Amino acid sequence: MEIFWETIALYNYSTWVYQLAFIVMGLVFTVILIHNPREWVKLAMKIYLIVLCLWIAVVYYHIYCSERKFNNVLTVFWSIMAGVWIWDAIKGYTTFNRSYKHDYLAYLLLLMPFLYPLISVLRGLTFPEITTPIMPCSVAVFSIGILLLFSEKINMIIVLFLCHWSILAISKTYFFNIPEDFLLASASVPALYLFFKEYFVRDLHKDTKPKAKYISLLLVFMSVIIGVLLTVTFFAGLK
Repeated sequence: MEIFWETIALYNYSTWVYQLAFIVMGLVFTVILIHNPREWVKLAMKIYLIVLCLWIAVVYYHIYCSERKFNNVLTVFWSIMAGVWIWDAIKGYTTFNRSYKHDYLAYLLLLMPFLYPLISVLRGLTFPEITTPIMPCSVAVFSIGILLLFSEKINMIIVLFLCHWSILAISKTYFFNIPEDFLLASASVPALYLFFKEYFVRDLHKDTKPKAKYISLLLVFMSVIIGVLLTVTFFAGLK
């Protein structure tokens, strides 16, 4: 546990300026995307999410969390997520068009990254040993909020990865004494349920290539593999 918080402190102390820049860019892109959703803005948001995932993979996990025994697999995890966003940006699969069905929950999720440092301070923690909006769980909450706000057509592979990260956050609240992650674990459950209900179950009967039932099996298979890999590596790092 000491290593966990020491790496967080070092990360915050060394990168707070860059984190602040990420926060400002995220706010600007989100506001523009809501009020003026042009194609260049949608692409800019995807590029932002790509860079954000790579930042978490390389800077947070590979560099500043190198002392954690399970950092390598999490570096790969966030790198893959960045790769999926790159594919999405090229193919234009996620449209970032509003559905207006779940705006209240989406806005709540978009605000939650800012609750992370607030809860840390209320727990008696001080900078730099606090959680911030540019950390894995905060970024996951933000990503879920964006996808839920613009949920007309989304990439379910990204949702699957975020689902796994939410499950992992539950274990972190206990092992590392980080109750802030209950925000992700609890708030993401209804959001992820809505994703799967609307874009997985609903489309199961449609004639797609590959068939929807094979997509279902693929998602289940990926879920099991990633879940086992993360769980084994995570608990191995606690020894």
